[in-house]
Amino acid sequence: MLPLNDIEPNRFTSWPFMTLTIITLNVIVMGFENLVIVRDASQFQRLVYEFGSIPVVTLQQAGSGAISSVTYMFLHGGIWHLLGNMLALWVYGRRVEDMCGPWRFLLFYLLCGLFANLINILATAQSTIPVIGASGAIYGVMGAYLLLFPRGRIRTLVLLGVLPVFPKIRAYWLILYFLVLNIPPALNMLVYQNASYEIAHWTHLGGFLAGIFVLLFLSPEAFHRYRNDLPL
Repeated sequence: MLPLNDIEPNRFTSWPFMTLTIITLNVIVMGFENLVIVRDASQFQRLVYEFGSIPVVTLQQAGSGAISSVTYMFLHGGIWHLLGNMLALWVYGRRVEDMCGPWRFLLFYLLCGLFANLINILATAQSTIPVIGASGAIYGVMGAYLLLFPRGRIRTLVLLGVLPVFPKIRAYWLILYFLVLNIPPALNMLVYQNASYEIAHWTHLGGFLAGIFVLLFLSPEAFHRYRNDLPL
């Protein structure tokens, strides 16, 4: 299943300024990554190890340490990694930003990425594998969307064999589906600390948990509507 867009209208503004800004910044960084790869592929690996988040390095307070807890959010392992994350940010970020306002949304987004990284570090403390990608922060946005718009409808690409269909799926089904996919491999990573992996499942789960913090970043009117069970 591939979420394509949220079909519900925004309440306060039609232009998701900060969501588009974050997407643009990630695309620019990917362009820089590609320039590095073209010049010298080995330098890309150095870039990932320097600015990606490595649990054992952070716990030892070595290397880029805390700075990498921010920079890792803006690095991606390839164009498909970037496109998947940015599509998800567009699908869920637009309406969450509408409830927060652009600058509150930016702070919330960064907090989700930081919290996601913290959970991953605690769960995989011995890992020397660098974590990169915006998915931790984006799972936080997904958690916020589920909290605010559980019955929101998401147009989704589903393949029935080779036939594509585009149903409108309720957010609680779609988001919980992606959440549950992360639980078995995350538990496996917790048991086998030295297991190699390509997806930082604990980063996803940590980001999702951080979605609850969106209540601290809602605009006054949006918080009033949420607290009084009014339509958002």
